[in-house]
Amino acid sequence: MNTGLIIFFSLLGGLLLWGILLYNQLVVLKNNTQKAWSNTDILLKQRNEELPKLVAVCKEHMQYEQETLQKVMEARNLVASALQSGNMNALGAAEDQLRIGLGNLFAVAEAYPELKASESFQHLRERVTGLEDSIADRREFYNDFANNNNTRIEQFPDVIIAKAFSFKHFRLMSFSVEETRDVDVAAHFSS
Repeated sequence: MNTGLIIFFSLLGGLLLWGILLYNQLVVLKNNTQKAWSNTDILLKQRNEELPKLVAVCKEHMQYEQETLQKVMEARNLVASALQSGNMNALGAAEDQLRIGLGNLFAVAEAYPELKASESFQHLRERVTGLEDSIADRREFYNDFANNNNTRIEQFPDVIIAKAFSFKHFRLMSFSVEETRDVDVAAHFSS
């Protein structure tokens, strides 16, 4: 066999192996990003299941705060709708409304000593607060994977494999100005 032919097939085999390795790395990134989103989605659904219980406990003690409770439930429904449609922009906006509503609900609850003393309320408040913290962590985790995926599929030579096999960008979960601003706790207590 000709030395030139051996070199040609060796280079061709090396190029093929290199392409396979790049493809596999991109698949791992894509799957990790989808897994991170799935984990976030599970926590969002768990929180949405807890909110009606929290509102029900609050309704037992809070006769005059129906508007606050209504806003929390409306925001919960918006989150559920955005999750179902997969619309990240709508999800971000709904999450903002829900976070504001929960902050208002917890602030208003301070005016009801029997509610604050309720074991059910305390348990649900801790559960929802814990889920909120976990959701924030998972959103950061998701954004890290999504950013890594998006960077890799735009870099050369990965872009060649990414375009050939239709790898897609993942949208980052963004935060509104209200969510990143410091919370004025005094304003919640004075309203």
